[in-house]
Amino acid sequence: MHELPKFPLILSPTPLHRLDRASVALGIDLWIKRDDLTGFAMGGNKGRKLEYLLAEAIEAGAQVIVTCGSGQSNFIRQLGAACAMAGIHCAAAVMEMPFEDEMPTERGLRETGGNVLLDHLLGVDLHWNANGTWEDLYAAARKVAEEYRSRGYAVYEIPIGGSSPTGAYGFYQAAKEIPSGFDTVVFASSSGSTHVGLQLGLAETRVLGFACDPEPEITEDFADLGNGLRRLLHRDDTVTAKDFEMDFSAVGPGYGIPSDEGDAAIEWLAKAEGIFLDPIYSGKAFGGLKRRIEQGEIRGKTLFWHTGGTPALFARYDSN
Repeated sequence: MHELPKFPLILSPTPLHRLDRASVALGIDLWIKRDDLTGFAMGGNKGRKLEYLLAEAIEAGAQVIVTCGSGQSNFIRQLGAACAMAGIHCAAAVMEMPFEDEMPTERGLRETGGNVLLDHLLGVDLHWNANGTWEDLYAAARKVAEEYRSRGYAVYEIPIGGSSPTGAYGFYQAAKEIPSGFDTVVFASSSGSTHVGLQLGLAETRVLGFACDPEPEITEDFADLGNGLRRLLHRDDTVTAKDFEMDFSAVGPGYGIPSDEGDAAIEWLAKAEGIFLDPIYSGKAFGGLKRRIEQGEIRGKTLFWHTGGTPALFARYDSN
């Protein structure tokens, strides 16, 4: 197939290097893929998806792009920056802490600082909502989109995290930056497009996602997303939920809430390698990876894909 239209945002390929001190400490050949160093909007994996999503929105004649997420969403921050570069208005429905079934009792991240500060600098129109379910959040985003349409704007809607077949295509392309020889690629897995793109792009490598959402059925959504990407690629194979390896052991208290294991992993990697992880995604994933290495469950040449999210470190309730 021909490649999808692209609006350049990131510096790629992003660095890939060995974690020498961490490898010695853990007794494994451990490497890292640095999507925290994309050079775009303080880094993060979402820029890869946005290069194609933004091109799609421009082709559709969008004047306003609407999405949704948690208040400290990394995707909204990077979408806001992409929209600023393209001269498109950005709006988002947000909640402090969306949830699946029951409202968690633990604290998440603050509604100020971190990504929220950057959103304001970028001019993102944030529509705050009381905490509710993901379906409540999606409905709020549809309401924001309809409000803009009623005022005569051409609106382009992007699902949470940029997780559409087009967004997954960005990570299918990213997989080409990984040389052969890795036994396992590990990363934080949430709304799905990162996981789906890598799964379809790394056919000969074990692809392991550490879930950040306590939703075991989420791989069913991944299968739908994967089949959408498959159609984009004109592939004849079919993707099923069983094709996606997910480890739910590192979720901690819930989505959007830091965990003790994740916090310990953030501090451990900072002291071992001078690299900062985030408390919601990459910290939890690295904590789970470290534990499974120590338990002898992951061996061989292993790549940790750092998906970014560093601004969230400055939205912790206990930060000064």
